[in-house]
Amino acid sequence: MNSSENARTNPRSSNFRHYHDEDESGCSTPSLVSPRESQFGIHADPEQANASPHSESHPWLARALRRIPDPVRQSSRRVLIWVKGPQPPRTWIITPFFPKVQTAPIKLLNQWLPQQRHRITALIAFYLVYLICFLSVLKRSAFSSEVPGYGSPATISCTSTWWAPKNYCGLNGDDCRPFENSSFAFRCPGNCLRTHVLNPHAVGSGEVIYQPLVIGGARNADDTIGTGVYRGDSFICASAIHAGFISNAEGGCGVVSIVGEAADFPSTKQHGIESTAFDSNFPLAMKFEPGTRAKCEDLRWPLLVISLIFTCILSIFTTHPGVFFWSIFSGIFFHVALVSDPPNLSNYYSLVSNALGRFLPAAFVGFVLYKYCVKRVLEGLEAQVEKTILWLGAFWVGALNNYTFDRIPIQRLTPHDLRQQSGAVPALIGVVLGILVIAIGQAWAIRVEGRMPRYLAVYGIFVLSLLMLVAVPHMNLRIHHYILALLLVPGTAMQNRPSLLWQGLLIGLFVNGIARWGFDSILQTPGELRGDAQLGSALPGITSPIISRDTISFDFSSNPPPDSFDGVSVLVNDVERYRGYSVDGDLNFTWHRSAPEGDPEYFRFGYMAGTASGDYTKAGVWDAEGDWIDMPAGPSR
Repeated sequence: MNSSENARTNPRSSNFRHYHDEDESGCSTPSLVSPRESQFGIHADPEQANASPHSESHPWLARALRRIPDPVRQSSRRVLIWVKGPQPPRTWIITPFFPKVQTAPIKLLNQWLPQQRHRITALIAFYLVYLICFLSVLKRSAFSSEVPGYGSPATISCTSTWWAPKNYCGLNGDDCRPFENSSFAFRCPGNCLRTHVLNPHAVGSGEVIYQPLVIGGARNADDTIGTGVYRGDSFICASAIHAGFISNAEGGCGVVSIVGEAADFPSTKQHGIESTAFDSNFPLAMKFEPGTRAKCEDLRWPLLVISLIFTCILSIFTTHPGVFFWSIFSGIFFHVALVSDPPNLSNYYSLVSNALGRFLPAAFVGFVLYKYCVKRVLEGLEAQVEKTILWLGAFWVGALNNYTFDRIPIQRLTPHDLRQQSGAVPALIGVVLGILVIAIGQAWAIRVEGRMPRYLAVYGIFVLSLLMLVAVPHMNLRIHHYILALLLVPGTAMQNRPSLLWQGLLIGLFVNGIARWGFDSILQTPGELRGDAQLGSALPGITSPIISRDTISFDFSSNPPPDSFDGVSVLVNDVERYRGYSVDGDLNFTWHRSAPEGDPEYFRFGYMAGTASGDYTKAGVWDAEGDWIDMPAGPSR
């Protein structure tokens, strides 16, 4: 054990006592047994070793204990003695490395501000300076200048598109009109490169998953901005990054225009994004207008520097655990909610309102964490530099989860994602093993302090509660990262260096989870977890079509919709071109070739219940030579 971090007993930190028994004369004599030992039936007298404290009042218990084999009782006794830990228990205390260096800021503060009222005044002034610096840069970041001729840009999210998936744009896409001669000024946030499609998205006969949805673009990287054309269902912000119109780090503003029908969208790799090809026609395409990039940028990195500087100064010069914790907790919470990982809200005032609404319940949870876990770690800690590096540094790592852990190839802990995403299973194994190693180390430290029995009871309640939630019918247990943090933080309630590090990281994860997503339920319905994934619904059976020179016909009469559906929908080139209902008579569809000569066309079929569609089939292809290629088995979205 390092000499600077000891589990020791002294008048300041020890939590052990010598227990005594009184003899007949009223004098106390040392006892070999503590009250805590007697709770577990551990006795110094060999004659009492096989007896329970309750055996006289409960004869049935004594009889039951006598039936337990001696080896089992002895092994159980050894386990109980080990679980209790060393006697007397020893409390962890961090002795700072280079104590003169680490305590110098406190001595300097005491010299400059000897009275408490001076320190309170300085703290308030420090808060005001931080707020002025932060809000002045935030205003520049949140509110951009107007784009000449187009007005103030509308803030959009990283997943905004012109065109909705499946048949949500209606028959022939009429609900997503106009298809051309329309423009608007937009503003994209930074870091849209990390926003991926998490469920398979059909594009012709292929699928896009675990990458930004960008279809098309300029054919050559040297082409000027504005020459590249993107399919209308592409993510606008990711397409703008791909085109070089804005940067991923800072986001940006500009004007996007829809240019009507286009065909033959190429696949190119530019600015960290590889676009998807589509070799047929689509009724809506878009491009970015050159010369319209406005002077607006996402200033999250300058704001991060400001927050880092102020939180580090506060950590170095603050010894009171309450002042330190609540200043850091509040400051970083609003930094995440407003700057580094804000929710997808187009109005900044709505963003502020959302952050305030989530902060109040988060602060209540923070109070519980502080009272029972954090205070035990920070109280009496004089290692100012180590506190800043380990606790505050780890807090920032957890709070910036969307950057720090973004490269771990695990999007969601679902069987589908773990099977489909490359490297997800090895990454999950590594994460689980890492947590296990950390848990073993923390359990040993808890045992040294003599608190293992209490912790076993607490975590036994946690496990029992989770098992009860798993048993709830028609619901799925989902451990969000804020819940994982709440479950693990109690295991860090001791003053040693590993606990400083892991506690800061876990509370940072909690802050990120609530500031970004709110208190999502630990129990969710299958529909909530599925999102826009496949429904698992029945798929139409398609007979061989009748093909003439420029037309292709499908007859669904021999395969009518099942009882839960009442119609059939057909997508051609990912656009709904037919809706037929059983009550209207025969179900058949004829399509006249609309693609330019030499281009294939892609057909997908799905059942409907009213205006809502189920899963669609994978794409069948009517190729350029006029031949029909049957669709592969299975659904698409």
